Amino acid sequence: MKKHVKIKITGLVQGVFFRASTKEKADSLGLTGLVRNEPDGSVYAEAEGEDNDLTIFIEWCRRGPAHARVEKCEVQQGEIRDFKRFTIAR
Repeated sequence: MKKHVKIKITGLVQGVFFRASTKEKADSLGLTGLVRNEPDGSVYAEAEGEDNDLTIFIEWCRRGPAHARVEKCEVQQGEIRDFKRFTIAR
């Protein structure tokens, strides 16, 4: 069953290819959604897909790419928005 999650990632997460790496991970799992930098220095993502794929994605977000230092990763359930693909929002 398709689910939707909203994820806020804080720490050293901007300027370390977090968005590009997040898109790459989402694409590899067949997820749709978006990722963007927030003015407060965090990264925000929304993802839709199967439960198991979302679990893998969330675990990845808790670590991030090599140069990131994730301090906190907050996850909430959300309403399905039927994204067509996974995009990097500017």
